[in-house]
Amino acid sequence: MRKFLAVFLLTATLGMPVPSLYAQGTRQKPRATTALAAQRGADLITEAQLKDYLSFIASDEMEGRDTPSRGLDTTAKFIAMNLSRWGLKPAGDDGYFQRITLLRNQLDGAASSAEINGQRFNFGEDFLPNPVKANLSGPLVYVGHGWVVKSKEIDAYKGIDVKDKIVVVFGEGLPKGVTQADLKGTRGEDWANPALYAQRHGAKAVLAIPDFSMLVNWDRTRERGNARGNTFVEKFQTQTNTAVPAIWISLKMATALFQGEKFEAPALLSRGNSGEAVEPFELSASKKVSLNIAARQDRIPTQNVVAVFPGSDPLLQNEYVALGAHYDHVGVRAVAGDGIYNGADDDGSGTTALLAMAEALAHAKLRPKRSVLFVWHAGEEKGLWGSRYFTDYPTVPLDHIVTQLNIDMIGRSKKEGDTNPRNKDLSGPDAVYVIGSKMMSSELGEITETVNKSYLNLTFDYRYDDPADPNRFFFRSDHFNYARKGIPIVFFFDGVHEDYHRPGDEAQKIDYQKMARITKTVYMMLWEIANRPARPKVDKQLPAELTNRN
Repeated sequence: MRKFLAVFLLTATLGMPVPSLYAQGTRQKPRATTALAAQRGADLITEAQLKDYLSFIASDEMEGRDTPSRGLDTTAKFIAMNLSRWGLKPAGDDGYFQRITLLRNQLDGAASSAEINGQRFNFGEDFLPNPVKANLSGPLVYVGHGWVVKSKEIDAYKGIDVKDKIVVVFGEGLPKGVTQADLKGTRGEDWANPALYAQRHGAKAVLAIPDFSMLVNWDRTRERGNARGNTFVEKFQTQTNTAVPAIWISLKMATALFQGEKFEAPALLSRGNSGEAVEPFELSASKKVSLNIAARQDRIPTQNVVAVFPGSDPLLQNEYVALGAHYDHVGVRAVAGDGIYNGADDDGSGTTALLAMAEALAHAKLRPKRSVLFVWHAGEEKGLWGSRYFTDYPTVPLDHIVTQLNIDMIGRSKKEGDTNPRNKDLSGPDAVYVIGSKMMSSELGEITETVNKSYLNLTFDYRYDDPADPNRFFFRSDHFNYARKGIPIVFFFDGVHEDYHRPGDEAQKIDYQKMARITKTVYMMLWEIANRPARPKVDKQLPAELTNRN
């Protein structure tokens, strides 16, 4: 691997072509290979090719491809280099790159301080703020868990005005008895967490009394906060920068805060841990709290990678079939042993599948009528940053995109006899979860099924094809941002497994035969959509409350 990395970096630096990594490899013949598939280049997609590319993308040298990171940038250059070799047109705003500027707020613990009635508390030991520069003081109000969930008739703020006050909550996460499936309707109106409610209603800050899970994660949160800070997209800052400071406080600090109040800290801890409700109440006006949070802000570049393979039809080439995958993962973390989260399946598999399809198009005997748009999205793991950025600031006319096919995790299979509960929902060697194909366009759903049945006949599992799915998979990958703009989508996904967001998601665990079969199937779908006289008709509209959810 290191030898190949050195060769790649040297050749990229010198502008030399890199030879095909799979030209001499053994090709796996699909069960139902057709002359048409061969003419379109589907046979050029091989297990050996996928393994070679993914072994680089998910190597330790890429350091988990965090957004932003050196490993992510190197991966972007690797993708762009190959696109250039194969003759695809750059379609970013800087060659193959669509530049994205990030802002990072970094805490300065030495300059941060907190006092309650003259008693001083220490940064890191007694309080852990999010990295938002602030100087805080003012009246305080306790609001229990601090959530509003209208579908469960939950409102922690009945009779309380939080404007210009510091809100105090117990614990973090959803209230007892509430699941993600209960968060129905519009975020901020039909449901809101404490930070969002405080932001929308003019509160100064949120202080969180630690529950058991917060205490267990205290040291880890302190280390991650000091090292990584808070990073967000500059062009999204109108929303992000209005976020109020959120601060974990220690039990020592909570004890001082509630001394002499209606409920003191031990009583709040006991009731909070049992899930027993406490009516909101204002703290004594004589309770003087001041917090100074020091932070600096840096600007950091990152990028989407965007390319176009031009269509052959003089008119239809102005429309696009979009293929998407996120090429980022979660980077390196401070854990015992292997701390590199390689992200081979998530989403090195999708990243590699797009590369294989781009190479196949470049060497196929035929050309599709419509153009094919390739977008490798950054920052999916941070909140679908790259796809939101591309759909908000597109480098091609967004209304010219007829369909978006998203690939996020297609490389793992549940083996026969596997009893690991973490693999219970992993798809088998010949199966893949399909989400959204029929959600906006009946015609698109029919196309995907027809192509699959006439070609490799994979098992399409639709169990997650529902916006009300409690796992919320429809909202958790990049296709969502295309769907919210009215573009019909299909999402291909192998399911959550034992190595999801763990260091064990490595290239040697990939089922390359399955990965090749899914890649070829998606490839033939893009051809079918690209060559149809009319774009897939959108005959179903997503409810507005779905497209407004983040």
